[in-house]
Amino acid sequence: MPHDHRGPDIAGPDAGDRRLSWAVGVNVGLTVAQVVGGVLSGSLALIADALHNFSDAVALIIAFAARRIARRPADAVMNFGYGRAEAVAALVNYTTLVVIALYLIYEGIVRFFQPEPIDGWMVVWIAGIALVVDVATAMLTWQMSKGSMNIRAAFLHNVADALGSVAVIVAGTLVILFDWVWVDPAVTLMVAGYILWHVRAEVGGVVRLLMMGSPVQIRSEAVVRAIEADPDVASVHNLRLWEMREHEPALDAHVVIAARSWEQAERVKARIKALLEREFGIRLSTLELERSSEFCLEPDRFGGG
Repeated sequence: MPHDHRGPDIAGPDAGDRRLSWAVGVNVGLTVAQVVGGVLSGSLALIADALHNFSDAVALIIAFAARRIARRPADAVMNFGYGRAEAVAALVNYTTLVVIALYLIYEGIVRFFQPEPIDGWMVVWIAGIALVVDVATAMLTWQMSKGSMNIRAAFLHNVADALGSVAVIVAGTLVILFDWVWVDPAVTLMVAGYILWHVRAEVGGVVRLLMMGSPVQIRSEAVVRAIEADPDVASVHNLRLWEMREHEPALDAHVVIAARSWEQAERVKARIKALLEREFGIRLSTLELERSSEFCLEPDRFGGG
């Protein structure tokens, strides 16, 4: 069963870039409005939501730049191409989110001990506008999120922002009804906690890609077993399986050909390559063929020199 889950750029490169530009614009405008509203109303939760929205705007800007860089072809300097620019951008975005979340936790704790008056109505109105903008931004990036970890992160951030805006509306309402100013820093801590939870859930895949780890959806042991199931293959060693970029698995391996089959080694290699693409979605594979009597001394199953 193929394991190629690459999502198409449904909107096309140019249309996708325009959508990202619109998403950046509305998020920057929303951030300015929320910061001003947070300062005037005294709501730390509103400022926290603004910082999260600003991080999304920055993430979209970085994603936009990385998206364009990733389309550059391989050259003499970057032989593997520029596709991992999007993974680097995603890592930068997640690192920034962690810093913002830690800052919000600090400010939220301080506000618990030093509460300030809050204009609940202003908080509710601005958070309501933010909710509409968050939903609109999520709609702009939804289709593109299917095929890119970078855009997917931005999309999920907007969903998180929408939830944060709902929480801020609840906090503002409680301030209006009961004058519970402690709810504001409590919501701030909840937003910060959700950001950290979100980063923890997503950053592992980015680091795995940058560290050239094997694709999550493909088990290296299964690939080895599939190759060794060929009657003309004696064994496989020094196998390396990684992703050139998201959804683009690549493989190189040493394949020991049975002595009786050496004369048809090239045919065996072609059969293995077809198997790798058909069963695992691995279109880029490099196979070094070895005689059963002359293969590497003390080979490693995976990796190796």
